[in-house]
Parts: sequence; C-alpha cells; structure tokens
Amino acid sequence: MPGRWAIVIAGVGLALAARPSGQAPELKDVLKSAAAYVERFHQQLSQIVSEETYVQTVVNTSWSTDSMLLLPARTLRSDLILVRSAAEQRFVELRDVFEVDGQPVRDRQARLERLLGANSRAAGSQIAAIIQESARYNVGDIQRNVNTPLLALMFLQDDNQRRFTFTHLTRDTPVFTESRDRELNDAPVFRVSTEMWTIEYQERTKATVIRTPSGGNLPARGRFWIDPSTGAVLISEMIVDGAGVIATVTVSYQSEPLMGLLVPIEMRESYVGRGERITGHAVYGKFRILKQ
Repeated sequence: MPGRWAIVIAGVGLALAARPSGQAPELKDVLKSAAAYVERFHQQLSQIVSEETYVQTVVNTSWSTDSMLLLPARTLRSDLILVRSAAEQRFVELRDVFEVDGQPVRDRQARLERLLGANSRAAGSQIAAIIQESARYNVGDIQRNVNTPLLALMFLQDDNQRRFTFTHLTRDTPVFTESRDRELNDAPVFRVSTEMWTIEYQERTKATVIRTPSGGNLPARGRFWIDPSTGAVLISEMIVDGAGVIATVTVSYQSEPLMGLLVPIEMRESYVGRGERITGHAVYGKFRILKQ
C-alpha cells in the first residue's frame, strides 16, 4: 500500500549578499537571494490567513474494474495560515477545514485567530491536532500531508540548500499541468511577465526532507521559476517518487495588492499509486491579516 509522507525538517534564511551594479548574477547569487526572500516571505505570510477552495478527485487505474471514478469529487473550503512551531522551530502550514462539499463541518468563527491568539508560535499539540483533523478529509487511499502550497520553498532555505544540487536551465522549460495536456504558462494564473530563471533541483543527501512513516527516504526533485533580481519565487514544482507513489505539486504565486507581497494563487497536484490516481486543484483568495 502506498505510504504516507511526513515533513521532518526545515531551515532558516540567509541575508542577501550585494553584487556590483550591472553584473549578471551567478547561480549562487540567485540562490542566496532566494534564501533571503523565503525568510522574509515566511515572516510576512505568517501574519496572513487565506481562504482555500480545494477540489480533489480519485480515479481507478487498475485493470480489475471497469469503473474509473472511485469516489465523487470532494470540495474542501478551509482557512490556511503559516505558523511557527515552537517545538520544532520551523514554519508549518495549517489547513483548517470548515466546509466539505458545501456542508459546514464546524463553527468557523475565526477559529485560527482564537487558537493562536497573540502568540505567533503555536504549540506542537495544537499544530498536530489541526493537521490530523484536516488530513482526514483527503480522498483516496494514498495518505498524505505534503499537499500544502508552500512546502517546496523549504528547499530554498539556506540550511536546506546544502541538501540539494541546483542547476540553472538556460533552455526554454515550460510548466505543465498535472495531466501535461497544456502548459501552466498558458493558464491565466500561471502567466508571468517578468524574466525568470528556471532552476532545477535534486535532493542528494541520504536523510531527506520528506520521509515515510517508518523513516524511509523520499528524495524530492523539481524546478523553481525565480526572478533573479529579487529571488522571488513565481512558480514552484515538486516531484517525489517513492513508497509506491509518484507525486507532483505545482504552485503559482502572484502579487496581492492589499497584502503588498506575492502570495500563492493556485496549486495543482497529482498522486499516482497502486490502483488509483488522485488529482487536486486549489485556489487561494480572501486574504486577511491575522488579528492579534
């Protein structure tokens, strides 16, 4: 049976090193810029709650049945926020589901604000309870907790970059949807006007960021589309292949005028395991400042 993936580590950012005006950046410069950007981004976004509308579908891929659709599509509506775990000293995304297929599952009433209160660091027990509760609404038999939009940004943190090999791809590298039937660049929310660097990454250390419940390694690979002048991540792609599952998660970021920073706008994902294929499509909006 496909295994469940769990995030086990994270790091912190590094200050941006200046370079002479007019000099073309090198890969190491862009990676330093990206590390500093992710650190600032985490600090800024940790004060913001977004509303997520998340549709999941699961299809049978085995030859043992003529029925392809295993379950009806499921639509989740949730509050999503980035919090810093006091126990683990890292940022964690919390998905707090308040509606499933149009039916409320709890009294919303800004529960995240009440839970976190004025303390920006959430207790480990609080985080674990919300993660466990939200994961039970996932469809399909492939258990997962890596289906959050900001996960891939961990790999750009300074303490984590040493775990990866990064390559600047100079050839044209379009971004595809999970079904690879059209380029994400052609979708409105994935279209960008700025010049981007495409940076490919491959996890190379034995102790990987993502693990199976038994501690097995699940190396990640993928690409980032980064503004080389600022280090801002405009698109992220993460691929994890192991424990009988191939997962692909692609996220687009766009500017949010009211927030004054880039925010995740759309996430597309697929999980292909033994006998089933799960796809997900999430969009984000209604951003609001966390009340302290």
